[in-house]
Amino acid sequence: MTLHGQCTINRRKWLRLSLLMILCCCACSRREAPQEVYDRAKAAFQKGDLAAAQEQARKGYADFHAAGSDWAWKFLILRARTFCHQGKYAEALSLMSSEPSAPPSLDLTVRKLWIEGLANTSMHQFARAEQVFREADPLCRGQESPACANIASARGTMEMERGHYAEAQTFFAQVLTPARASGEQMWLANAMLDLSWAANEQGHFDEALDWAGLSAQIAERQNFAVVREKARGNMGWAFYKLGERERAQEMFAEAEKQAKDLGDVGDQLGWLTAAAYTYMDDGEFDVAKRSFQQALDLARKINGKEDIVNSLIALAFVSEQTGKLDDAKRYSDEALEMARTSGNKRDETYPRLVQGRIAAQQHDAPAAESALHDVAASAHSPVFLKWEAERSLARLYEAMNQIKQADEEYRTALNTFETARSEVKRENSRLPFLANATHIYDDYIHFLVTRGRTDEALQIAEYSRARTLSEGLGLLKQASGFQPDALNAPQIAKRSGGVILFYWLGEKQSYLWVVARQKITLFPLPAAGEINAAVQRYRKALLGPQDALESFNSDGLGLYRTLVAPAQAMLPKDSKVFIVPDGSLNTLNFETLLVGDPAPHYWIDDVTLADASSLRLLAAAHLASTKSRKLLLMGDAVSSKTDYPELRKAAAEMESIERHFAADQQSVFARERATPAAYLASQPGQFSYLHFVAHGTASRVSPLDSAIVLSGLGTDDSFKLYARDIIRQPLRAELVTISTCYGAGARAYSGEGLVGLSWAFLRAGAHDVIGALWEVSDVSTPQLMDHLYADLQKGQSPESALRAAKLSLLHSGGSFRRPFYWAPFQLYTGS
Repeated sequence: MTLHGQCTINRRKWLRLSLLMILCCCACSRREAPQEVYDRAKAAFQKGDLAAAQEQARKGYADFHAAGSDWAWKFLILRARTFCHQGKYAEALSLMSSEPSAPPSLDLTVRKLWIEGLANTSMHQFARAEQVFREADPLCRGQESPACANIASARGTMEMERGHYAEAQTFFAQVLTPARASGEQMWLANAMLDLSWAANEQGHFDEALDWAGLSAQIAERQNFAVVREKARGNMGWAFYKLGERERAQEMFAEAEKQAKDLGDVGDQLGWLTAAAYTYMDDGEFDVAKRSFQQALDLARKINGKEDIVNSLIALAFVSEQTGKLDDAKRYSDEALEMARTSGNKRDETYPRLVQGRIAAQQHDAPAAESALHDVAASAHSPVFLKWEAERSLARLYEAMNQIKQADEEYRTALNTFETARSEVKRENSRLPFLANATHIYDDYIHFLVTRGRTDEALQIAEYSRARTLSEGLGLLKQASGFQPDALNAPQIAKRSGGVILFYWLGEKQSYLWVVARQKITLFPLPAAGEINAAVQRYRKALLGPQDALESFNSDGLGLYRTLVAPAQAMLPKDSKVFIVPDGSLNTLNFETLLVGDPAPHYWIDDVTLADASSLRLLAAAHLASTKSRKLLLMGDAVSSKTDYPELRKAAAEMESIERHFAADQQSVFARERATPAAYLASQPGQFSYLHFVAHGTASRVSPLDSAIVLSGLGTDDSFKLYARDIIRQPLRAELVTISTCYGAGARAYSGEGLVGLSWAFLRAGAHDVIGALWEVSDVSTPQLMDHLYADLQKGQSPESALRAAKLSLLHSGGSFRRPFYWAPFQLYTGS
């Protein structure tokens, strides 16, 4: 009995303690409301934490489905969205069918249909997707809800997957207005993302870049990781198709990593495939193939039909280019079968192009011609595939010795390309675009040369040069097709008072046209690869501690023998020579080439050199005028940035230049007054001479972001005078001198040459520009510039004055004789 009593007392104690604990818990916390849980799961989804969103949505369903079918469906739909973003489309559909109750509202019903339509579209079950969207039509008639806008977006996605890009864009455009009106940033960012996708697929790459950039800005501000990843990838594709492979690789790598971190397998393999195309274009076929195979394995794992087709097409291309024709045929056949099954006419064109190229290599002309014609004539072919098919047809006819057909097809391919280029509106997008047609121009020029049509080949090569620069200056109308202008090259040489060396670096054969007053002479040169390697080695040697002349550098000698010696008989002593370079030759100062006879010396001892971007610009060059000698001098800047320390000799250089101009003819901005704002406000078009003594930056990734570093104490970049701002200020200057490091630029675009500060001043209208190919010496430059302006004051031309200033250092007998000190400065002739 005592024992029983004791147990009863203990049990009562336990009950009291339990009650106290319950009361305490109730006082300290409360059960979360379903809306709070849902908002947290949705926030995790928007930030890209798909695993957390999935788990929180699953738990929310388990905890609150009994509270009402509306909460059950909200959590189910959110879970299904995470499945779709992870490429788990079957799981999303299975989840939608697992809930026994029907959605209790129109909004939830439409959202359910949206997910089902998207999942079926991604699995290429288009008939089922269409049926789902038809079910949504009467529900959305007259409605402007976000859910109904999502249906329009999903229908756009379906049309994209089927290759109906214009129709898709119409659907996507329907979403943009309500998304903007709603103020919902995620919705707006996704709408812009869809429009960038449609623009990319229609070949409107600069438009795609704009939409994707706007979407990325919203994603960055709001920390929408999923949208940010997709926007980066879309920007990468636009950059790739605009010819900006470096920027594309950067974007693809970033997007692929983000997709992997997010667990979005579908996007991961998409960006993996896209990046691998850039490696294939660079000739890194093994790297590309491994990436393509990895993408295919991932695509098969998630059963993403479109991803499988894309990976098969990529593998077909790389196999064909590496001569593995059996593999190429197997991949292309499977891709074509899948594309036909899904009804995507666009996807059919890619494997057909591969099949045509395979047949051409196997000498099956009828099969090759049929396949290539299919691609070239198809309304579903993207424009870049059309010009590749037309180029392949031209090469096929050339191999068959059908000369007339080959000529017509080369011109057709170039017309297709140039028409596409004319639709690129932004100047900084047109700059790299020509790289897309390098192979077509190269093949056609070689075709013409081998048939003795050398003058015509020069005309075609010239048409590809300095296009953006010439269009910006009004020297060339931006044509909507291939319309090479007929220039009288010998007449241009006669008017310029010199001999023109015009170079073309080709994949298998390079060429030098020597244009003199009476005739044009062609010399064949080695392939670009051999020349590029020698140029790279020689530039490195020029920047090293050893004097190239004293060491009798073999590359300096070899480059002279290759590039100049064939024309030596047409280049008398002290003649004026204009170089129209190509490719890596844009980074080579020809003055530094080594001549072996009669005694070893630099070529600058024999001739006066200037660089010209094209014959067109050389023809437009006006005679220098000495009526006005107004000088704008800026430099000796002050900056709070430790990256740009003060130049010790800047003040001395500026003082020496001032001495060569009358006091009332010069505007000098030094120290704190030397700011970008001061340049823009000075009306630079009134000056005949502009001179900058400052640090300079050359952006390789974005050349129009190259800048002259002037004064400024702010934390932003307001102290930089950017190339993109320089081109907006029209100039009439006889000479602009950029006494900064890398003033010539660090990036050479196909056909356009080096683009940077020098290009910007030419584009603004300067007649001649002196810019530096590499880092300049603060010690030797004041002496060189003093000599330059002294000779200009005597009436010498800029190219002659610059040569005399360089020779004064070269023959000084001191350390300044090395090319490092005098050779970075190069003169560029404009209009």
